[in-house]
Formats: sequence, C-alpha cells, structure tokens
Amino acid sequence: MKILVVLFYLFFIMSIYSYFIYPLILSMLPRRKKEYAGNAGSYEQKKVAMIIAAHNEEDNIKKKIENTLAIDYSQDKFEIIVASDHSTDNTNQIVKSYAMDGVKLVEVTEHKGKEFAQWCALQETNAEIIIFSDVGTMIPRDAVRMLVMEFEDKTVGAVSSEDRFISRDGKLVGEGAYIKYEMWLRRIESERAGLVGLSGSFFAARRVVTERWDSHVCSDFNIARNCARMGLVAITSPNVLGFYQDVSDPKAEYARKKRTVLRGISAIPRHSWVLNPFRMGVYAFEVWSHKIMRWAVPWFLLMLFITSIFLQGYGLIYSVALVMQIVIYTIAFTGWIFDAAQEKAVVRIIYYFFHTNIAIAHATIDYLLGRRVLVWTPTRR
Repeated sequence: MKILVVLFYLFFIMSIYSYFIYPLILSMLPRRKKEYAGNAGSYEQKKVAMIIAAHNEEDNIKKKIENTLAIDYSQDKFEIIVASDHSTDNTNQIVKSYAMDGVKLVEVTEHKGKEFAQWCALQETNAEIIIFSDVGTMIPRDAVRMLVMEFEDKTVGAVSSEDRFISRDGKLVGEGAYIKYEMWLRRIESERAGLVGLSGSFFAARRVVTERWDSHVCSDFNIARNCARMGLVAITSPNVLGFYQDVSDPKAEYARKKRTVLRGISAIPRHSWVLNPFRMGVYAFEVWSHKIMRWAVPWFLLMLFITSIFLQGYGLIYSVALVMQIVIYTIAFTGWIFDAAQEKAVVRIIYYFFHTNIAIAHATIDYLLGRRVLVWTPTRR
C-alpha cells in the first residue's frame, strides 16, 4: 500500500516534470551573459549561404526558390545552394533553370538522407554564416538580416527561427497552443545554456559549429550540441519566423512525429556526453529534462493510471485522480474519432498532447526493437 502511494505521487510528478516543473526550475537559474563586439551593423558584411535540402520536391521547389530570391540581403554576400538528396523527379531540372539567378545545385547521387545532403552542400561554400532551410518553409524578406544580427552576440553559435503553422483555411491548427508553449520554453533555454534543439526547418549557424558534422544525427540537434561543446549557445529569435502549412493527412503527421522522436532517441547514444552534467553543466540538465524526461512521459502516464486503479478504495484523492484521467482520455479519444470535436480548444489541445505521446511511445518501442530511420523523406504538406 505505502509503495503504491509513493509510486502514485512519483509517477504524477514525473508526468508533469518536463512540461511544468522543468521550466520553473530553469527560469530560476541565472541568465547567461551576452558579449557584443561593439561594431554595430557589421552583420551586413557577413557572407551568408542558405542551404535548402530537397528530395523529390518538383511541386514545391519553384515556390521555395522564388521566396528565397526575394530575401532582402546583399546579393554579393548571399548565396543559395539547393542540396538535392538523390531526387528522381524534376527537382534538379527546376533548380538548374535558376542558375542565372545565382542558385547553385548540389546533386547527391545516393539517397543517404537530409543531413548527408546538407554536408555535401557545406563543402561548396566558405560562407561565415550557414542557414539551413527545408523546401516547405516560407521565409519573410527580412528574416536573414534578423538572423544574422543575432550573431553580434559573440556567445551565440546558432539561431533558430520560431515556427508558425498555417491551416489550409487560414485558421489556427491543432498544434498551435503546443507550438506557443514550445516557443516560450525555447526562450527560457536561450537565456540559460541554450537550446537543446533548433527548429530543423529554418535555422542559422556559425561555420565553426558545423565542422563536427554527423550525418546520422538530426542537424538541428547536431548544431545545438556542437554549440554547447564549444562553450557557445544556440538561441531562438522571436523576430525570425518560419511559416509552414499544416499536414492535411493525420497519418502522415503521426509518421513525421514518430520518425522525429526515433531519430532523436537514436542520437543520444552516439553523443552520450551531452548527458554528463560534470562536463556539460546546465546544458546536460536541459537535455535530461527536455528530451529524456519528455520521451518518458507516455510511460509515466501509463504507470500513473495503473497505480490509480490499484489505489481505489484507499482515499478520495485516488478516486478523483482516476476519474479525471478517464475523462481526459475520453476527450482525447473523442478528438481522434470526430474531427469536428477538435474545433473546441480543450479537445484540440488534449488530443494533440496524446497524439504526440502515442507517437513517442511508438518510436520508443521501434527503437528497442532495433528499428532506425536511415534516410529522409519530407512530409508532404
């Protein structure tokens, strides 16, 4: 009985730790010191390269290139490189048609994934600042200038955009509230040891933090941990936005989440030093709290539900806890069965939370079964 009570409270605390307790603890830690070079406007002189990763994007690559060409930055300091990851459609031909506009194509002849294609493109530029972007990301005209300005702080090694998802009818999509929460948490991390991961579809990095490249690890995590290793920070910039269209197919969105988590879990054993607080300090605390504990939430919730069942009859609090869990799960199930129910904010948020955690649990099981994501296929939006 006493053991069950202890487990009940333990699993409850662990279930909410990553989402609520961790941000509270982090916000109480001292903020990092910023160091400016004192040469205002020098960002305009930095050479910038934007690397656009693409795989069979014939339907979208023209729109992306046109969007990038419209960016407001000195033409002689800005180069555009499309890293085509063994595209077998007309993507390469479309990119080549923009050669006169200065768009460079790097053709990767083997389908080895997004990160390998990005690495190949890196070999083709000597720019000081590298911007990584996906085809599905639309960027405001002033975004590059705003990104590069952040590097005036000498402690900054990488800068992430902030995500904005747009539904096909122009309304807020289901993950809107969740994205807002994530952006808020990123801002807190930015002021301490830096981001654990950047927005993989649109971010910038100093050339030096791209040198230890690992094509088997998501570039957004690869760059963030390189920053931490070098004593720099990866930050988010509220002034820099990346616009994405929501995924119309729920199955495709579920597969994307599962794939992202599986790649994240697979990256930790390759760079386990990021978990060592004696080596990485607060950054290790962030990785444990934001990543490891977040991935454990579905299992904590499952154990909380089981202990709540076994504690029935031993106190009102356990009965209330069980009823609340059943109600919440019922709401999530309703959102899954009836799309119209997601019009209500409460249903939308609860459904998205459990949709995400089921994907996390699925990815964890896949990892334990030895499954890995070896190549990259962009989610069609």
